[in-house]
Amino acid sequence: MEQLNLIPDEPCTRDFSPGDTVSVLTAEGLDRMLDYRAPEGGVDLGAFVEAPLGPRRVMGCVWGPGTGEFPVEKLRAISRVLELEPMRAEMRSFLERAADYTITPLTAMLRLATRVPALAAPPSARPVLRLTDVQPDRMTDARSRVLAVFEEYGNLGFAPGELAHLAGTSSSVIRGLETQGVIVREDAPRDAPYPVLDPAVGTKELSKGQREAADILRARVASGEYSTTLLKGVTGSGKTEVYLEAVAEALEQGRQALVLLPEIALSVEFLDRVEARFGARPAEWHSGVTQTARRRAWHAVASGDARLVVGARSALFLPYKNLGLIIVDEEHDGSYKQEDGARYHARDMAVLRASIEKATVVLASATPALETWANAEAGKYNRLVLPERYGVAELPNMEAIDLRLDQPEPGRWISGALETAVNARVGSGEQSLLFLNRRGYAPLTICRACGHQVGCPNCDARMVEHRFRKRLVCHQCGTTEPIPTVCPSCKTEGKMNAIGPGVERIAEEAETLWPDARIAILSSDLAESHQALKARIDLIAQGEADIIIGTQLVAKGHNFPLLTLVGVIDADLGLQGGDLRAAEKTFQLVRQVAGRAGRHEHPGQALIQTHQPEHPAIQAILSGDDEGFWRAEAEMRRMVGMPPYGRLAGVILTGPDEPRTWEVARELARNGGILHEVGADLFGPAPAPVARVRGRHRVRFLVKAAKGVVLQPALRKWVASVKYPANVRITLDIDPQSFY
Repeated sequence: MEQLNLIPDEPCTRDFSPGDTVSVLTAEGLDRMLDYRAPEGGVDLGAFVEAPLGPRRVMGCVWGPGTGEFPVEKLRAISRVLELEPMRAEMRSFLERAADYTITPLTAMLRLATRVPALAAPPSARPVLRLTDVQPDRMTDARSRVLAVFEEYGNLGFAPGELAHLAGTSSSVIRGLETQGVIVREDAPRDAPYPVLDPAVGTKELSKGQREAADILRARVASGEYSTTLLKGVTGSGKTEVYLEAVAEALEQGRQALVLLPEIALSVEFLDRVEARFGARPAEWHSGVTQTARRRAWHAVASGDARLVVGARSALFLPYKNLGLIIVDEEHDGSYKQEDGARYHARDMAVLRASIEKATVVLASATPALETWANAEAGKYNRLVLPERYGVAELPNMEAIDLRLDQPEPGRWISGALETAVNARVGSGEQSLLFLNRRGYAPLTICRACGHQVGCPNCDARMVEHRFRKRLVCHQCGTTEPIPTVCPSCKTEGKMNAIGPGVERIAEEAETLWPDARIAILSSDLAESHQALKARIDLIAQGEADIIIGTQLVAKGHNFPLLTLVGVIDADLGLQGGDLRAAEKTFQLVRQVAGRAGRHEHPGQALIQTHQPEHPAIQAILSGDDEGFWRAEAEMRRMVGMPPYGRLAGVILTGPDEPRTWEVARELARNGGILHEVGADLFGPAPAPVARVRGRHRVRFLVKAAKGVVLQPALRKWVASVKYPANVRITLDIDPQSFY
């Protein structure tokens, strides 16, 4: 008989014993740690806990030993330790350093990292609703919206309340469909595992240049050390296939990978490519996925079950167990900057997180940000270049149309030369793209009788006409109003006039010029959902449109095989105003959109309408001299000490009372010596370019310093030097990207 081992197991040791004082960080708006007594059984560092706060119980994370500010006998005990993976030391370090750099309360950073519904719920079964083959006895608008949710998201199972919310209907409609058997209630695991990704499935033949770049990236991932690489390749060079090889290496090494995309609209198409390459779909993290899917992804990332995540910028704050690779696709894109709440740049935070996790970062772009280019030039980042398009495709021929010489008729925006080029494509069965980075029909509505310009009632911004929606829309706060037929000021009827073009107006002009052509508009405000947008893009790629009219949405990663002509309606639009990055943004955007043309065997052409063809940005686009443009732009920035050769911080004061807001701003200005002590210059106060948003008045400062100056401690001291009322808010923006 086998002898039993009667020696008891070793007791489980905890970082903190029962009754020890621990410091707990909550996601509440307190901006400080709270001391508690460790519960019975003890608690580990990084553990997620539930703790009493006033009459409530809130979730928090054990951050370290208690501060000792209060006697232990006066402290309340942690209520319970939650069944969640403890937050790793690397994640806590990342949140602390990100909070310190961006001058964001650590509590707000924890909110970013735990913004998941029912996160602490036990991993039990949950009731979900699924669609059956039964049809409703009669169809109503509410019922059709419920069925549309299943069509958009798939028959994955929805919590009853979530289904009602997504459909914009009441729970009684859901119950009625249940009664008829149209939908059925089932028990499902809360967090079903993700399918296994196989790095050996779907491998593609790469060109010599692609293979060399992929091998280098694989070696960097395999090293297990931190590195950042700029993967610069012309549009159509196959950057995605190259960095997917780095993902394959991370999977082979047993590590996790994250791919950041700038637009939700790109995610569905990208997920198809991932599935083709690895045999299964990865975890998704962006605003387009359901709350149930977010909860599942969070848990799977923490446990290591989700090996690949594809998401938006906030996916950086997921609790990865073993992160080995971060891809920032289209790394130059402005949407990677979070402009409200915790103001961070996802590209910079990706580099920070990778340095802590000893992971590899790949920054992929055809037109990198000047900051990235400068870091590569200085040797801080590695650089890989793909100078040629994949296969037989060649770069499009670039030409400028001088609008001073080829001026369209009054009220028109398509020149004769561009019209002729589109005619040729329509006649040969090829596609044309007309690009204008302005949503809606017209940016301004004015009364021809009195000159009144229709503005937003809540903001100092003009209302934009969206004729397809039959509404005026404020692009600052989202306020909408019917398009007026009577002037709000002088009450004259029939004198309201739309001034300037948006994509809807270009579409109207195109319908006049090419009445028999199939015209499709791609604009974020016209998409009902990211699934609907993907369906529209697929139809265009299959040739179901002759002329595409779009905003910057079309510049990001889409592949239209039949597209051979790109016409940029107004290349000067981005060069207007005093934006520091105006030339850089114009260069990036026009180069990206021009690169949509001729990506297969058909040669492409890009025609750029401009009133200033001699502008350095336009000349660089036409010549293809990317490096020359970056060097010239870098030298200009270096001469004036602007980023990336200097430091900037934006400071915005907002308040409902304009005089009181200005009073606080002037008091801050008088204390500017605090900033001067570290060698920083203070500019302002001045009205923000948009001086009122959502009824709050806005006053702006700009702080400028040399590159080596650490601004954050001085900024904290400066802001703390003034007492201001609760309804006046001060927002600090380190490394601002916009100055509105």
